[in-house]
Amino acid sequence: MPHTEPTFAPGRILVFNLLGALLVWSWLSPGLMFWTELDDAVFFATNAWLTEDNETWVLFVAAVNNRLFDVVSLMILLAIYLWAISRDPDPTHRMLRWGGIGVTMLLTAVFIAQGFRMVVPYTHPSPTLVYDNVNLITEMVDFSTKDSSGSSFPGDHGVNLFLFTAFMWRFAGLRVMLVSAVFAVLLSAPRILSGAHWFSDVFFAALMINLIVTPWILLTPVAPGLSRAITAGLVKARNALPSR
Repeated sequence: MPHTEPTFAPGRILVFNLLGALLVWSWLSPGLMFWTELDDAVFFATNAWLTEDNETWVLFVAAVNNRLFDVVSLMILLAIYLWAISRDPDPTHRMLRWGGIGVTMLLTAVFIAQGFRMVVPYTHPSPTLVYDNVNLITEMVDFSTKDSSGSSFPGDHGVNLFLFTAFMWRFAGLRVMLVSAVFAVLLSAPRILSGAHWFSDVFFAALMINLIVTPWILLTPVAPGLSRAITAGLVKARNALPSR
């Protein structure tokens, strides 16, 4: 979905929304236990690896769930963002235009986060708080890390990472999107490995939210129009600065 495509694509919106609806059906259907069984299988398998016999693995999982790793994640996304800018063939106000895209993405993230919690009040605790006698990395290392959450649904990291991937697809093209998608999976994995999130918090909830909501922002004039308006404001503000 590069930025040269039409700003309104109802066919694609329908396809993505149908995929999101299919995920919702798989979650709500009383005859299916797919997500419950998958969540349990992933949690018990990964939690079984967190033992004193696997000290190196425990230290790794604890490290990638430390707050400092969030900075590393941000730097990776920034590198992808700068790569996307460098690939933009239109040099006219390129940095300011991508500034407008970035601000639009941040506003979209806030809108999705606040809107989802208003519309869907449901949440649940992480698996480490649901099951007893589990391995907790917070008890195995002497530095700050995370292995639990009282409200793990949906996975906020996953929502934002998939949103970033969608924006890269829309404005930077397929290649940047694919790289973004790989890192979306990798960077959302730490919370699952530590037990702070269920597998479905990311690969059902975060993905479903983006499939249903994001197309109405990216495949309509909303995101392109808002980013252009912000860019125009940035250009105007730069031109108003006194020249040296």
